[in-house]
Amino acid sequence: MAIDPVCKMEVGERTAKSKSEYKGKTYYFCAPGCKKEFDDNPEKYIKKSEKHQPPPYGVC
Repeated sequence: MAIDPVCKMEVGERTAKSKSEYKGKTYYFCAPGCKKEFDDNPEKYIKKSEKHQPPPYGVC
């Protein structure tokens, strides 16, 4: 499962309604509106999603 970076909804990679490539990474979206929002300003959503990522293994 992937997390839609715009609305934070869980999305299956195979069942995602839309997807985008940005800086070598694929992002999956629950709806075309979320994809458009991301495509208009991807850095806004990448920075938000990075803040919510757990630290790498062994970093506490």
